[in-house]
Amino acid sequence: MGTYTTEEFVNATAQKDDARGKFELENPYTLEVNLNGRVWCKAGSMIGYVGGVKFTRQGMLEQGIGTLLKKMVTSEGLVLMKMEGQGRVYLADAGKRIQILSLQPGEQIFVNGNDLLALEDGMKYEIKMMRRVAGMASGGLFNIRVTGPGLVAVTTHYNPITLRVTPGQPVFTDPNATVAWSGSLSPDIHTDISFKTLLGRGSGESIQLRFEGQGWVVLQPFEEVYMQQKPG
Repeated sequence: MGTYTTEEFVNATAQKDDARGKFELENPYTLEVNLNGRVWCKAGSMIGYVGGVKFTRQGMLEQGIGTLLKKMVTSEGLVLMKMEGQGRVYLADAGKRIQILSLQPGEQIFVNGNDLLALEDGMKYEIKMMRRVAGMASGGLFNIRVTGPGLVAVTTHYNPITLRVTPGQPVFTDPNATVAWSGSLSPDIHTDISFKTLLGRGSGESIQLRFEGQGWVVLQPFEEVYMQQKPG
């Protein structure tokens, strides 16, 4: 990168005024939310805003008693922040790349709980746990089922790759590299002790997700280890 005068630097990195969709990428790592009403985002992801915006941490019962109980049982869960008002809000998450998906009415996708950055108000979401997983892996094995219509922003470490799943050709993935998948799929747990021995690494590599049917799976070239939140 060359040397900038301060004016050149400001011009090169300034927020862009020509984009006015509800969700816009300012750059691959920063999401601009053009707010006129209410939008939900991952708590702690706001890096700046302009205008009259109020931020409120999601209430314990705001998504219903079922979601509350799942958070209590799993000791982890997506914590959302409500943004209300009118203005521009800028979101980011640890320098991860951001993808904006537009879901059609009734369309569903699953997103790893740590990789959901923002979603439009009115979209339904529900915390889902992968059964038979507790105690088998390092974490990050809860996911969010999001139902359209609406926009949802998803984050990945580096550039993602999407694998198609077709009948008779199951796809196996590392849970900590699995970001999202189509609502038509329901992953199962696949264990492979020989794979663990071959790699000579920790217990996580012996546990894989098995996707079978018709759909797609989004992977990131990074094994993300998630910190378990302690109750209380």
